[in-house]
Amino acid sequence: MKDFIANTDQELLERHKLADFDALWGLDLQAVDEPNKERGGWSSVHRLELDGNVYYLKRQSNHLTRSLLRPLGEPTFAREFRNIQRYRQLDIPALDAVFFGQREVGGERRAILLTRALEGWRPLDSWLKDWSSLGAERRQAILRACGMLARRLHEAGQMHGCFYPKHIFLREAGEEFESRLIDLEKTRPLLLGTRDRVKDLEPLLRRAPDWSEADVRQLLSAYLGSSVSGLDVDGWYQRLTARRRRKEARA
Repeated sequence: MKDFIANTDQELLERHKLADFDALWGLDLQAVDEPNKERGGWSSVHRLELDGNVYYLKRQSNHLTRSLLRPLGEPTFAREFRNIQRYRQLDIPALDAVFFGQREVGGERRAILLTRALEGWRPLDSWLKDWSSLGAERRQAILRACGMLARRLHEAGQMHGCFYPKHIFLREAGEEFESRLIDLEKTRPLLLGTRDRVKDLEPLLRRAPDWSEADVRQLLSAYLGSSVSGLDVDGWYQRLTARRRRKEARA
């Protein structure tokens, strides 16, 4: 597979002699957290700044995922890169890929994924920490943004698979909020209709314990394009609540 380089960033990477796999692989950078050593290999994330532009450089070795189509496995970044490109084609707001490449070196399967950092954006979980101190209008705007993001995702026939507060990024835009998704590795098509949609949404509510019933109904109103007091919102609220109780009972 030919390396991918985004047209918008190619000149900058070339100017810094970083427009190829080996140069990015050899960069000596401090990891932003401990490397992930699951799946029989390792995966690490580094912050990279070039002339005021901020990126996240992700590198991995023998960190593989397997599927029916790829029983021998492939780098998890390969799957995430395909999903980033799919989201872009489907007009689902998400992070942007700048570089992707993979190599086999002496039996070692390496992969690099460079993405543009979401500077000026905050993950939803950071907003949730201040939830009780936010004004009612800002809370409602955040809930609308999350509901509309889920709506665009599911109307495009996709299931995120990890629709958690830490993967939803928000940015204030006047009186409203813009939203984007990250961590697309587990994305897959919606196959089971309402069942998959409930499965995708419920973890978000479980990880936002400070949300009241009114908050959840506000999110569902935006998701369904319906009145907060509508029967369809009632039905979805009951489905999500029932699944949440089952999950919490097993914990």
